[in-house]
Parts: sequence; structure tokens; C-alpha cells
Amino acid sequence: MERLRADLEAVLGEPVRAVTPIPEGHSGFSYWVEFAGRRAVMRLPPPGARIAGSADIPRQGRLMDALNRAGLPVPALLAASDQPVVDGRPFYLVDAIDGVRIELVSGSVPDREIAASAVGVLRRLQSVPLERTGIGDESPVPLSQEVARWSWLMERAPAELTGDAPALARRLLATAPPEGRPVLVHADYHYGNMLFRGGQVVALLDWEIAQLGQPLLDLACLAVVAQSSSMGEHQVPGGGAVILPEEELLAMYGGRPDEFQWYLALTYYKYASIFGYNLMLHRRGKRPDPIYEERTTTIVNFIAEGRRLLGAVREA
Repeated sequence: MERLRADLEAVLGEPVRAVTPIPEGHSGFSYWVEFAGRRAVMRLPPPGARIAGSADIPRQGRLMDALNRAGLPVPALLAASDQPVVDGRPFYLVDAIDGVRIELVSGSVPDREIAASAVGVLRRLQSVPLERTGIGDESPVPLSQEVARWSWLMERAPAELTGDAPALARRLLATAPPEGRPVLVHADYHYGNMLFRGGQVVALLDWEIAQLGQPLLDLACLAVVAQSSSMGEHQVPGGGAVILPEEELLAMYGGRPDEFQWYLALTYYKYASIFGYNLMLHRRGKRPDPIYEERTTTIVNFIAEGRRLLGAVREA
């Protein structure tokens, strides 16, 4: 931690009192940064990681800065560098938001109020013109590529857990709905990636896999992660904190139920692939995190739920 503190202090040109890891979550290298009378949050890529994809810290900082300037509840960017200046890595530094995690809000505020705030933020996010998102020069991701992206991860997950995944992927490709106007997609939009004051969302965090794509992708994330506890998956971050029937969530947002069913199935497939891939990394010692050993049944159950939603049957 001392090297991080000293490097950051040298970059900023002002005293940094302390740098300490943020323990919540399992999504990367985030740190509290203490200054005289104020606190900030620093994000770094994993050591030695290629600066691309979810490790592209400069891209995340650029995106967050653009959204904060557009009036979204996203922390303000204080400093950033695409050069290896903090422990040999790029970084971004953002304001620490005065808000609490969903676990401290759930049960004290009606679920409907919390969900309405999250859906309202989502609609505001999707109304930002692409050229004002910080990544507007990127190509939108078509649904076929979305399925392929998660299939790549699924193929690297432990095979004993993913036997039914190829059938679900084929079914997703065969039944994909028509695509509309692309919007900014957070791509991991759930209550565990938000901070709250009362029932209101005051910060949307963790922009590692944001992209341009189809609007219902984020609403499906919100529904799937929230509903995961009803499948016995209490260990999913943000799961079970705010549970509304999917049709009620869709009514808040607006959309076609038949299309939403497909997006829900895709999202179960997506999270099964992410958990499976991270489990593989854990077991190989590349990214140790024992929480993924607790998600083996989650992987199997999510694949099964995706197939159920699309009416899939076991293929010969």
C-alpha cells in the first residue's frame, strides 16, 4: 500500500495520507484514498493485465467523466492517467459518494421505491446521446456478438457445470428478437453496483464491461440478479435485496414481455458464464477468490433457468 500511496502522491502533487483496499465486492482493484479532510476512490487494473476490455481503466474513467458531466449519478472524475504511473499501472481517481450499499437499505425502504429509482436512472442513462457517453466512437454490439462473447467465457468454465450451455446458446441465437436503436449499456446493472440514500440511487458504479447495445440488456440484469435469491442463490451480490415481479419491473420501464423473456434468458446465460470463467481462474490460481466455489450451483441453475425461459428441451 505504501508504494501505491507514494506513487499517487507524486502524480497528484499533493499529500496522500493513506491508501487502503475496499473490501466489498469481487470486481477488481479498488482503494480508498485519504486526503486531508476528504476521501476518494482509486481504481487500478490487475497487475500485469493488458489494458483492454474490463481492465481498460482509462476507458472507464473517460466514460464516468462523460456521464457525470451529463448529470447522471456517477462519481466525478478527479484524476486519471493512461500511463503506468501508480505501481506500474494506469489509474483513475473519483469522488467518494455519500451513500450506502443495498444491504443497508433493503428492508427499510419499500422495494417498489428502490426499483423505481433504479429504473428511472436507467431511463436517464439510455437517453444520453451516444456521442456524449465517452465511448460514442465504438461500434454497437449486436445480439449475436453478445451471445458469442459469453459463449467464449462459458467454454472455459468447468465442463462438469456447463453441459447444457451450448444448447442454450443455440436457442438464444435462433430466437433473438429484432434489434432497435442502440444505447449506452452498463452491462452489469444491478442493485449491488449502486449506492443509495434512502430509496434513491445516488451512485452507479463498476463500468468495466459497459458498451453500446440494446436497451433491455440492463433491465434484464436488474431483474435476474434481484430474482436470484428465489433460486437459492443468496451469494450473488445484490441478489434478493429488492424483489419485484418481472412484469412489474417491465411495466415501470416499458417494453414487450415476449422480448424481455429472451433478454432474461440471455442474462442468465451471461452470469453463468462470468461465474464459471471466474471459477476457472480461481481454481487455476490466476485470480484467487473462493467466493466462486460457492457459485457452482448458481452456474447450473442459471443455465437451466435460461433454457426454461426459452422453452428449450434437452437435445440429443
